[in-house]
Amino acid sequence: MTAKNVTRIARDTGRHWVGDGFQVSTMLSYNMGPEISPFLLLDYAGPSEFPPSDAPRGVERHPHRGFETVTIVYEGEVEHGDNAGHSGKIGRGDVQWMTAGRGILHVEKHGREFSRRGGTLEMIQLWVNLPARHKMTEPGYQEILDKDIPVVELEGGAGEIRVIAGELGGTRGPARTFTPVNVWDARLGGGKGAVFEIPDGFSAFTLVLKGGIVVNGAEEIGERELAFFTREGDTITVEADRDSTLLILAGEPIDEPVVGQGPFVMNTHEEIRRAIDDYRAGRF
Repeated sequence: MTAKNVTRIARDTGRHWVGDGFQVSTMLSYNMGPEISPFLLLDYAGPSEFPPSDAPRGVERHPHRGFETVTIVYEGEVEHGDNAGHSGKIGRGDVQWMTAGRGILHVEKHGREFSRRGGTLEMIQLWVNLPARHKMTEPGYQEILDKDIPVVELEGGAGEIRVIAGELGGTRGPARTFTPVNVWDARLGGGKGAVFEIPDGFSAFTLVLKGGIVVNGAEEIGERELAFFTREGDTITVEADRDSTLLILAGEPIDEPVVGQGPFVMNTHEEIRRAIDDYRAGRF
């Protein structure tokens, strides 16, 4: 086995507001180019404290086309609704995997109960690209509750991994994906370590939400920091210097052009213009 080496570390990306409900650090963006494929964006929101409010904070109705959004809630509560009449709520440990496909308009806000009592919000939103043949697929949702996400216990009592998507040690996650993607929510105990096998050729990233780790015996990754790995190699060795929470992402790159503008990600500029025209004409 050969290690996937760290190529760089995103250490301080700053924070900005998305709507009035999500203060995020953007760790990945489609402007970075093909090195992050099949991923397009990774926003880490929080942890942020919100006082009680009668009006839920968040993002008003907005469009998406050409990819999928994956929302993972660590603390707090998020509600959504779309122009097809779908609605739902996810809380701590839950995941919403939304396929925007040919186009959807939706609202994302704090849950009404959470808004009334106030509290801590911490969540991830990940954008996963769709290959050209699936860009215009029908929109859809996968609501993946915490109780339905399998947990893999690591050897030696090192910790545990929730397998949201992909496979780990023969355990498959519940998320249905268009291309091979691993999304693992990991907890490691302080002083413990683990070796993760990730296919050679896959892009891979590790975000530290809490704690601190050493990767491959050399690179220190702290809180709110993201490690980028080489596609070459098939293992990542992680040692936690204290109790740590990690998000481990890996996926088979999609070898196609990426052209994005705001909430639309397609393969050509003409497709972007068509997406804008369709949105303005009410064809989503």
